[in-house]
Amino acid sequence: MTTPPSGPYPDVHRAQQGGQTPAPGAYGAPPAGAYGTPAPGGYGAPTSYPTPQRPGMAATARPVHGAPAYAGPPVQSVWHPRSASGGGSLGGTIALLLVGFASLWGLWIVLSLVGIGNGIVAFVAALLPLIVVLAAVMWLDRWEPEPKLMLLFALLWGAGVSVVLSFYGNTWVAETAYALTGDPVVADVVSSVVSAPIVEETTKGLGVLVIFLMRRSYFDGVVDGIVYAAVVAAGFAFTENILYFGASGSALASTFVMRGLLSPFAHVLFTACTGIALGIASRSRNRNAAWWMFPLGLLSAALLHALWNASATLAGFGGETSFFTFYILVQVPLFAAAVILAFWLRRQEAAAIAQRLGEYAAAGWFAPHEVAMVASLRQRSQARAWAARKGPRAGTAMKSFIRDATSLAYLRQRAATGRSDLRAHTTTETELLGRIRGDRQAFLTAAGPLG
Repeated sequence: MTTPPSGPYPDVHRAQQGGQTPAPGAYGAPPAGAYGTPAPGGYGAPTSYPTPQRPGMAATARPVHGAPAYAGPPVQSVWHPRSASGGGSLGGTIALLLVGFASLWGLWIVLSLVGIGNGIVAFVAALLPLIVVLAAVMWLDRWEPEPKLMLLFALLWGAGVSVVLSFYGNTWVAETAYALTGDPVVADVVSSVVSAPIVEETTKGLGVLVIFLMRRSYFDGVVDGIVYAAVVAAGFAFTENILYFGASGSALASTFVMRGLLSPFAHVLFTACTGIALGIASRSRNRNAAWWMFPLGLLSAALLHALWNASATLAGFGGETSFFTFYILVQVPLFAAAVILAFWLRRQEAAAIAQRLGEYAAAGWFAPHEVAMVASLRQRSQARAWAARKGPRAGTAMKSFIRDATSLAYLRQRAATGRSDLRAHTTTETELLGRIRGDRQAFLTAAGPLG
């Protein structure tokens, strides 16, 4: 076992403390003699948890650099992992009620335009692209899933707040353009190509910005930005699809093919520009970066949206060839680039988790095979399956172990990049390490002596 550094992040501490070394023992102490020899080949066998002998946990740890013995987490929790459901505060409840009311308002607007009967059929048809988009978002968000209530807030913001504001904003622009020109065609073009991209992307982007400001401490980068932006966009597209499907009449099938099958990710790709911009800002050490990155993201989103709407408008004037040319030459490559980006980001997430937990493993907090397991979605699945066969308690403890270890990796990542309060960091780190220690002991105890 190696001796940990004198502080959790020496370089970061020295940079922020004017070159001074942090107080000794900031890291706490790893458990003495925590591990036996990990199984050869790490997680090799998918049918069993690969440790030939249960790691023994000392009752107390040997102090390092004068640190007090580690005796587990604090009695009172001062931090809640971001993967918990969250949102139980009064403010969070009020926020959900408000966006929920807005979503009902948006649905009422749509049903008043298409009628109840058409609206019900359109509602069912709109569910398919919504499910497809949300499934893709959940696939991207598997490493450290966002709180369900925050995702619900994002979905309702898109389906409600964005829809209501966009409806009245676009209607006002179209009526103004018609009053000035007297030409309904001009009013329609101005509304769809100019107003809609600006108004809709602004209202959707504001939802992502609100989430960024609400959860800034745990908004961990581009993946989080894309996830929240995609969910907001999915909510908006769902309500908008009800309008289009309900108003299509006998052309429902062709409208569904165009919007539900050929372009279910269109709004996601637009709003993802805003999410990516805020994700980049979240990784910046300048806490004001969001205020110039956000407008850049909105501009990119609005431009892409305007190009898409312009191609659709040309198709309405008999220019189907232009639309499909744009779709094949621009939209398809953009979607392919987004898929490649998603795979790359997932690999980056895995690498970051492996690197940060590897640093804890070097200090004795994890066995190498545990780091490999937490940094691999396939091995996580194998570990959960192994634990589930040992009983409900072991299964629950394994899930908690993976969640807490992932939270610990992201916590260290934030601190290493200067995005966390290092004065409070040791408390949070200590609590997570204690939880991980308890998780490990719980599933190994439930598994029995031969676990």
